[in-house]
Amino acid sequence: MNGWKTRYFAILAEFVRTVEHSVSAEMKELGLQLVGLSAAEVLEQHEECVKLLLSNAEPEDRMTIVHRSLLFITELMEKRPNRFETVLQHMDSGVALFDGTGNLRFVNMQMSKVLQLPRRSLVGCSLRQLFLHRELRLSIRKNLLRIYKGMIYYRRYNDEFQDASGRFLLISISRIDELDGDYLVSVKDISEFKQIEQAAFQNDKLAMLGKIAAAIAHEIRNPLTSIRGFIQLLNPYLKEIGKQEYGRIILSEIDRANDIIYEFLNSSKPFVPMKQKVSIRMLLKDTIMLSESEAVMKGCELYQEIYDDDLTVAVDVKQVKQVLLNIVKNAMDAIQEVLNERKGLIVISASRENGYALITIRDNGKGMERATLNRLFDPFFTTKEAGTGLGLSVSYRIISNHGGTIHVESQIGEGTAFMIYLPFVE
Repeated sequence: MNGWKTRYFAILAEFVRTVEHSVSAEMKELGLQLVGLSAAEVLEQHEECVKLLLSNAEPEDRMTIVHRSLLFITELMEKRPNRFETVLQHMDSGVALFDGTGNLRFVNMQMSKVLQLPRRSLVGCSLRQLFLHRELRLSIRKNLLRIYKGMIYYRRYNDEFQDASGRFLLISISRIDELDGDYLVSVKDISEFKQIEQAAFQNDKLAMLGKIAAAIAHEIRNPLTSIRGFIQLLNPYLKEIGKQEYGRIILSEIDRANDIIYEFLNSSKPFVPMKQKVSIRMLLKDTIMLSESEAVMKGCELYQEIYDDDLTVAVDVKQVKQVLLNIVKNAMDAIQEVLNERKGLIVISASRENGYALITIRDNGKGMERATLNRLFDPFFTTKEAGTGLGLSVSYRIISNHGGTIHVESQIGEGTAFMIYLPFVE
């Protein structure tokens, strides 16, 4: 690493840790050292340093890091206006500068993307004009009003929220005396860090589930086996008195309890995959064959699309089939609730994407709300009356143990798409 890059990280880290807004002598020296460098070089190093700091930070500290790092580069470029603007224009954070009366003096390209408005229609706007902008989307307007009210009524200058497209955004507002009292507003997309955080949280929950399952499963299963045996012995007597239906119901309920315990045990196993090379076409063909009869009974049409015949993965075929069948079954259930409105359709497709084989299972069922999506892979979370809430959490773990991941997109009234990424092999 070049000398200036090492110094840049060290001085930035120190600036971020300092609670008070201060410019050190080392920072001034660094500013002079950057004079001969292009804005692109400085920006690249700055963003690498910020990512490194964020990756090692606690969630509650991220807001401070984003805000302080933006102040840092603002101070660093203050005496070179052209370079200052060039750097801010190409940052991955949205940046806006308001003067003391609330007029927008500067906005970078990233902030215009966040607001989904062209820069030329923003610069010079007052806060009132911005809120009433005729091209501003309703969801964005609501978020702006929420942030403004938080600042005015609760003195909340830092916030985190999720926008309509599902992105997690960190927003920070501060007044900078060195910029003639302008208000600096920054917005940072932290969706990537949220995904890492949620994945870690998901793994913790699955580990906890494993401990619970291992502790209680056998203790429950043994007495159930004994009860089942005694009920079978009592069946002739129940038949004599015309109560054989009671015996059938008891046995079916015991079998259902055993099925739940079996899922518990599956969720607690380490799931070491017995991998073998298999074509995606074969996996999808088997999945459709196993699901066809149930789909016909439930009024659903299964359709397959293969965009790359050479797609091959190394997987435990039994485990991955379990995942695919579980998601297809969920799709059928989701379609049942809208079957009177339209014909049920489930499309299973496969394509190649960035070194992964992507299997997409898309249905035109009822769709899911964002609150449901956020808890979809939680153990025991289910929206079905007879569901255990373990199927998708186990599926998530299986795909994770194969080095892959699952993403879900859904719209109420339109349907849901499960996207399963598995490492591609030649």
